[in-house]
Amino acid sequence: MKDMRTDRLAPLKAAKLFVDAFFPQCSGALLAGSTVRGEGTAKSDLDIVIFDQNRCSSYRESLIAYEWPVEVFVHSLESYRAFFESDVERARPSLPRMVSEGEIIKGWDVVMPIKAEADHVLNRGPGKWSDETIRMKRYFLTDTLEDFIGSENRAETLCITYTLANQISEFVLRTNRKWVGSSKWVIRSLKEYDPEFATRYSDAFDYFYTYGSKERIVQLTEEVLAPFGGRLFDGFVLGEK
Repeated sequence: MKDMRTDRLAPLKAAKLFVDAFFPQCSGALLAGSTVRGEGTAKSDLDIVIFDQNRCSSYRESLIAYEWPVEVFVHSLESYRAFFESDVERARPSLPRMVSEGEIIKGWDVVMPIKAEADHVLNRGPGKWSDETIRMKRYFLTDTLEDFIGSENRAETLCITYTLANQISEFVLRTNRKWVGSSKWVIRSLKEYDPEFATRYSDAFDYFYTYGSKERIVQLTEEVLAPFGGRLFDGFVLGEK
């Protein structure tokens, strides 16, 4: 079966050939990413996760195979757990998400229990922010907002806006014990949490980039901060006095 966009092989077929050719002795393998979710584009790659009982550590490699760019993530039957834990700590479940959504290519009996672990991690969500962390994040979000409001240099404002967008999404998601994301996963994570808020978030920034008006972003930021006491500057202390 061919990929309809080009004359290259379909994702799953190419992934199976890749595993057979490059990791014939592996214990299990799965295909993850946009091609599995049905969101593939002409620039999509194949995200392949390998589990190998003969390995002691993990590594990641990028290469071209069967006319596809391939990102391969190789793990032992134990090393993936450290990555699960790291992803939970940073609240970005990259590997658990790949394993959970991935389509098994090889080693059903090996991969299924690992998928169950990944599902458990995703369903549990990230840890709760402490009151101290929320207060610190309020302060830095307030600081960026004030910079945004006061900036009169377009180039500088664009850089501040990027920081503000990330801080808003992180604050909303983490205070609600939801996973965060980077790049395209910023908006995807917001949509998973609250589609209506995600629309207002993207509209506010789009309006600024189009018309230069800051009002919608300011209102959105204040809305996000309001349940936690609003903007924070006066009296904030970081570290010991």
